[in-house]
Amino acid sequence: MDFTPIKDAMTSKSYGKIADICDDLMLQVSTQGIAFEDEWPYTIHLLGHIYVDDINSARFLWKSIPPAIKERQPEVGAAWKIGQRLWTRDYAAVHEAIRGFEWSQEAQCIVAAFSELYTKKMFQLLLSAYSTISIQDTALFLGMSEDDVTNYVVEQGWTVDSASRMLTVKKQPIVTEQKLDPSKLQRLTEYVFHLEH
Repeated sequence: MDFTPIKDAMTSKSYGKIADICDDLMLQVSTQGIAFEDEWPYTIHLLGHIYVDDINSARFLWKSIPPAIKERQPEVGAAWKIGQRLWTRDYAAVHEAIRGFEWSQEAQCIVAAFSELYTKKMFQLLLSAYSTISIQDTALFLGMSEDDVTNYVVEQGWTVDSASRMLTVKKQPIVTEQKLDPSKLQRLTEYVFHLEH
């Protein structure tokens, strides 16, 4: 079986395309009647869906994986553990699931990329949801130690109250860029002129 498109996507770090590539390849081989279950890269396939935040598809893929494969390949179960934590919205446990397994070289790249993406996503969530938050809670959400998270958020402009162990969130200024299109201005001028006369 030719997994070149998956390997190419992994090499080029196009992790957002992996789920679609795997889905297409799986459809192709299953319509040809080829037995593919034993050699299929289920871990990468699951992680591809998780990377693009398509937990429903990851869940359905997990249900379709033969039980024998789940038993023989513990990495598949570890990938699904991340999916389970996302499914139940146990945001802090996602980082534990990522760190709780010794990933293969092949999966390590996409797991690391997902971890970084997920940390940024959680940071944006905290940024929009809180004005103050404890260092301990922030560390749980971002999957870091309290010292690391303090340094990370201070770099982002947040302030630390050492006495209360609280962080004050620095809201990012909302930049709205107005683009003035000359044709729109012309139409508006003609419309106002028409109303006046």
